[in-house]
Amino acid sequence: MLSHEQIWAAIDRLAERHDLTPSGLARRAGLDPTSFNKSKRLSADGRLRWPSTESIAKVLDATGATMEQFMGFMRPAISLSGLPDGALPPQGSSIPLLGFAQAGAGGFFDDGGFPAGQGWDVVEFPAAPSQKAGVYALEVQGDSMMPLYRDGDVLIVEPGAQVRRNDRVVVKTREGEVMAKVLLRQSPRSIELMSLNPEHPNRTIELSDVDWIARIIWASQ
Repeated sequence: MLSHEQIWAAIDRLAERHDLTPSGLARRAGLDPTSFNKSKRLSADGRLRWPSTESIAKVLDATGATMEQFMGFMRPAISLSGLPDGALPPQGSSIPLLGFAQAGAGGFFDDGGFPAGQGWDVVEFPAAPSQKAGVYALEVQGDSMMPLYRDGDVLIVEPGAQVRRNDRVVVKTREGEVMAKVLLRQSPRSIELMSLNPEHPNRTIELSDVDWIARIIWASQ
């Protein structure tokens, strides 16, 4: 059974993912800015106040998050162990791991952007691969994705997943460039990407120049 604390923690973490305060999240969803304030989570007589299903539906629609992602935010964060934030309980499974630099070379991916070939390492992933078929991990190398992702952070990505505006994604171009960005817009001809590091410019890439794009579903930080 879901607890009052878990529901509110998921709303807080959804807001954080989009660099918003709880008030900012409520405002983006078209709700009263005070709807998610901590002072509103208990009544004057100490009774628990729960967010309505309508409010949750509105914040999911406003952020493009899925119910699966929202449910994932209810699980305890795992940080000291080095496992991805919001991960499922450990099940002793492993998935392919590759560095960003190596990912730009040929022979590591098939035409759909799924792992292929030799040279992959492995990393423990706290969910059975059958639950997220095809997921793999990329290790950040260098400081081009600071301050969000640091050298050595592991990004777990899901190729083939539907990507939406404001999703964090990994993109590989046909020239072999691999980058982690935020998807700002996708048209029939191009994608617009926002850089995670303010020192690097945003990018617009023709779809004909994109080899594959995969959604980042977890990051160890």
